[in-house]
Amino acid sequence: MKILLTGGAGYIGSTLTPFLLAAGHQVRVLDYLAYGGQSLLGVWAHPAFEFIRGDIRNREVVRAAVAGRDAVIHLAAIVGDPACSRQPDLAQSTNLDASLNLIAESKRAGVHRFIFASTCSNYGKMKDDSQYVHEESELSPVSLYAETKVAVETALLQCDQNELWCPTPLRFATIYGVSPRMRFDLTVNEFTMEALTKKHLKVFGEQFWRPYVHARDAARAIELVLKSSPAQVGGRVFNVGATDQNFQKQQLVEMIRPYAPDAAIEFVFKAEDPRDYRVSFARITDELGFKITRTVADGIAEVAQLVRENAIDNCEDKKFRN
Repeated sequence: MKILLTGGAGYIGSTLTPFLLAAGHQVRVLDYLAYGGQSLLGVWAHPAFEFIRGDIRNREVVRAAVAGRDAVIHLAAIVGDPACSRQPDLAQSTNLDASLNLIAESKRAGVHRFIFASTCSNYGKMKDDSQYVHEESELSPVSLYAETKVAVETALLQCDQNELWCPTPLRFATIYGVSPRMRFDLTVNEFTMEALTKKHLKVFGEQFWRPYVHARDAARAIELVLKSSPAQVGGRVFNVGATDQNFQKQQLVEMIRPYAPDAAIEFVFKAEDPRDYRVSFARITDELGFKITRTVADGIAEVAQLVRENAIDNCEDKKFRN
């Protein structure tokens, strides 16, 4: 396929781009390069790779980017609750307004497949902590980030669908693992790095649940949806992850301890957390045959090795955080 990948230089995008190229697709990346373009150097000379530097909020840039594309994979966003709360106007214009425009321009250009990167944060807080939430569960966004994702999902699923328009929102678990555009502000990566470098880790609300998925498995899920039939994925939402990869923060700490046995762990009790959810990933597993290849334990090991070997000079550099 001829693919437009927005946000292709980002944490997931820079992992996904080589997957798509290896699968024989032509990949056009649209990215503003807010964190630089080094993550794309490994694919820059590939004959099927094309790059456009531009802002997803610019209608003319978007119109040119979608031209002649069979599929759009939309990753570009102001990602995460802290980044969105810090710049709410930018988050609104990027995550919602620009996404709605991208959908409209994609349909106008005759794009067939549209995959949207959403988030399990949409579920907010479980009403029954003995159950797992799933794709049909009530959404309860408690942050601007999740609110914009829910709004785009809603718009996508309300579009008239036919054999020529196949939209698929993917609700990703919290991502972790090593990526060409590395981040150390994601829970698994951050906890591992700080335990090793600072010998101290402060954990707020250790009892609350989150699901986790490796960046490479997130990329594999996108590729899987892309090659699935429209009848399987058109107008349908899929949680992306594995049901046995739901963990409490205290469980993450126990997995990290062997790599930093001398680190002091400080648990700060929080009686409430607006986000507390365990997620079922049965739909993508049962219907599409998706299986993860890496666990949280694997991700902790690879991040620990990255830190121990000083493969990155300064893990606390702001460029590794959103």
